[in-house]
Parts: sequence; structure tokens; C-alpha cells
Amino acid sequence: MAATLLLFYLLERKAGFDLSAILKKHEKWQVPIAALMGALPGCGGAIIVITHYVTGRLSFGAMVAVLTATMGDAAFLLIAKEPSTALKVIVISITAGIITGLLADRIHGRDFMAPSKLKPDEIIDLPDTNKLNYHRAITMIWYLCLLPGLGLGIAYAIQYDFGTSALSQIIPYFGAFCALLSLSLWALLDEKGSTMINMLAHPACREHTDLTHRTMFETSFVTAWVVMAFLVFELGTLWLQIDLEAVFKTHAILVPLIAALVGFIPGCGPQIIVTTLYLAGIVPFAAQIANAISNDGDALFPAIAMAPRTAILATIYTGIPALLIGYGFYFYG
Repeated sequence: MAATLLLFYLLERKAGFDLSAILKKHEKWQVPIAALMGALPGCGGAIIVITHYVTGRLSFGAMVAVLTATMGDAAFLLIAKEPSTALKVIVISITAGIITGLLADRIHGRDFMAPSKLKPDEIIDLPDTNKLNYHRAITMIWYLCLLPGLGLGIAYAIQYDFGTSALSQIIPYFGAFCALLSLSLWALLDEKGSTMINMLAHPACREHTDLTHRTMFETSFVTAWVVMAFLVFELGTLWLQIDLEAVFKTHAILVPLIAALVGFIPGCGPQIIVTTLYLAGIVPFAAQIANAISNDGDALFPAIAMAPRTAILATIYTGIPALLIGYGFYFYG
């Protein structure tokens, strides 16, 4: 995610790619643009769209579209193992996102549950500028984590087996250190809610912070939510003794429904499990597509943090095309 955000912001600053200006100029194309951003592998594109929604630049339909189209980190696994299937899922997800988003705007109107729009020169409760920038040493450590972390993330996404090598023994400690670093970066800043909104999407705030620090803050913010959701999911399945593989095997007719419901769980972990079960031949494509459409990956975390009511309603809306398309493939695919 950090690499995706950093690349996007480099394009924004160095190549003059301004998503805010594009969205403002082509308002009628907001829903398709949101769906395309959401379809990018990983959660970076969806997170960027969501923060633009929070600052009042997008309609509710665009929010629905991006959450419908995104597949999160599970996309990397599917692309690595079955690229043709991944392309099929991405095309279907984008189409479902556009249609669902346009229908949501048609039914509710573009201003449904809209947050207050910000003026170009307005900044909400912006903390002291010094608090928006990290020490140079911390930035260097973050880069030292980012570069090998990107490689390891790709390796795990394609389920590369490190075996019993010395590297496999070090990886858990490296991962724990990176997670603690992200949590610490998030804890360092005051006024986290307003800081998050401004640093991510507000034009005036972009001039107050380095793009690397902006990426560091956003990544640490999502990581904090991911860690919490991961613990809730893992401990919940452990204590309740839930075996998703057994559930899928014993309730065939309910497979698309269960996969769609799993998609409602924030984070990428549960969705990677569903994709893994599909690739292993345990669940049909109907389950994979239902989960891909209903799941929001890590992008749901900033949405819940900054616009909880909208996020919950939007993610429920993603379940409608997920069930329709999932059961369509179950019965006729």
C-alpha cells in the first residue's frame, strides 16, 4: 500500500497529475473514475478516492463504486496464480461498481449523506506544521523497511515458500518491527482525525508536508486499523472455532452468500483466505467473484474512521451486486 500511495503522489507532484482537478472538471465521470481507481491491485487507489469523498469532492455513488470495484491485496494473489481469471474478476468488478454507483446516485441523488465541502484555502484544525513532518532518521528507517517489505509482500501474495532458510526465521521479527514502527508513527501525531483528512486530500495541506511523510502517515493510519481487525478476526475464529474451509464445504448452496458476508469483514486477510480456497479448488468461481465484489480490503478502515455511517451503508450496497453476480455464476456459470 505504501508503494502504491508513494507512486501516486509522485505522479501528482512531479507529473502534475491532480485527481482533485480531474474529478472537479469531469463530475459526470466521477463514478467510473472511482471504479477504475478501486480496481487497482491493493488498496491504495481506493483509499485515495475515499479521502476525496470525505472532503466533499465525490458523490455517494462514487463511494459505492470504489468499494464495489476494489479487491484489496487478494488481487495480487489471483493475478500471480491465475492472471486470466484475475482479469475477468477485475472487468466484472469495475462494471458492477459503475452500475451500482450510478444507480445509487440516481436513487439517492449526488448529495446523499454528503460531507461538508471544503474551500480550496480552508484547513480544518491543522496541527502545527512541525507535527506533520517526521525526523530524518525516522524517514530513513521507514525507507529501510519499505524496500524489503515490498519484496516480501509480493512474495507472500504469490505464496512463495521460503522453506526453513535463515531468511524465513528473520521475516516474522522484521514484520513485527515494521508494524510497531507504523503504529508508533500513527501515535506520534496529535489531532489524528483532522490531520488524516487534510494530509490525504486537502489541496492546501499538501503544501505543508513532504510527500514521503504524507505516505508514512497514511500507511501508519491504515496499519493501525489493519492490526486491530486482524486480531479481532484471528482471535474470533480461534475462540469460536470457526473453520471457513469446513463451512464452505458443507453448505454448497450458501457458498456465494458466505463468501459475500466474509467480504464485509474489513481488511485483506479474510479475503485472501477465500481466494486461496478458490485457487485450491475448494470453492467455486461463484464464491470468488461474490467475495471480490463485496470486499473492500483495507480501504474500508479510513472510510469507517472518517465517515462511519456512509461507509457502513456503502459496503452493504456492495453486497447486492455480489449476491446477484455470485449466484448468477453459481446457477448458470
